[in-house]
Amino acid sequence: MSVGGVVPQAQAVIAGYAPRCLPPVAAGFARSVVALAAPATPARAKALLFAAGRLGAFAEQRGLELLPGVLLDASVVERFVIEGCRSLSPATRRTLRTNLRALGRSLERYPQPAPVALPRERAKPPYSRAQIDGFLRLAAAQSTTARRMRCQALVCLGAGAGVIAGELRHVRGTDLAARSGGVLVAVAGRRARTVPVLHHYHELLLEAAGFAGERLIVGGRGSARLNITGELSRRLSRDSSLARLEPGRLRSTWLLACAQQIGLGAFMQAAGVASSQRLGDLAAALPKATEAQLVTLLGAPP
Repeated sequence: MSVGGVVPQAQAVIAGYAPRCLPPVAAGFARSVVALAAPATPARAKALLFAAGRLGAFAEQRGLELLPGVLLDASVVERFVIEGCRSLSPATRRTLRTNLRALGRSLERYPQPAPVALPRERAKPPYSRAQIDGFLRLAAAQSTTARRMRCQALVCLGAGAGVIAGELRHVRGTDLAARSGGVLVAVAGRRARTVPVLHHYHELLLEAAGFAGERLIVGGRGSARLNITGELSRRLSRDSSLARLEPGRLRSTWLLACAQQIGLGAFMQAAGVASSQRLGDLAAALPKATEAQLVTLLGAPP
């Protein structure tokens, strides 16, 4: 049976909280505010006590009044995290701030409503090899050579090099070259780069590039034209047995193929990494790959 909203096990944890490393007044502050918060489990009580105790010790050193309305104010919590937690790891600092904010909300008489959870943008589902082959068959069946080459280039640049819609309108036939043992495409724009094309798409993409020459490979008279791939996508979406063609899904198809080719899944499994949040930081410390290395890794036959 709970007493004052606190379950007995959590109440025992709170009552026995008296760490020697903290001033008695800081421990007393922690016990009082955590008891008011009424944690549901002993583990939650321990987490809140740890955070509140460290905050109380910080406030006692700074001469702040040890009152919940003072110390659990957002500005004081931020000052504590920045000034009083310098010796702690970033993860511990984030946990302390989260727990102190939760503690402050639980003691408010009229707490602000919790923010609505917004959906996180996720990668678009990739196409299967059979679907890509279906799009290429539709491209080959176009009524004119120009349409066939443009549709072919759209599929091959998306699924074979990960070029997104906004970048496609800048690519000319002369931006593709067979060198370093593979086929490379020079992508212009905000994320300018040179991308090795996956081996499966070499022949078809070189054919489209040769047809386009110095012209834009997916058509149009100028790179400033918007939605230049819309008509091509519609022409490749007329088969009811296939999913609608989307440049974003073509890029996901390329990303998945590259991940499989370099063994990314095995690496993340072995490292126990479930998300790519830190991989960018690690990649920034690696030397930049040469063109030949890129082709060997991504553009060579599987």
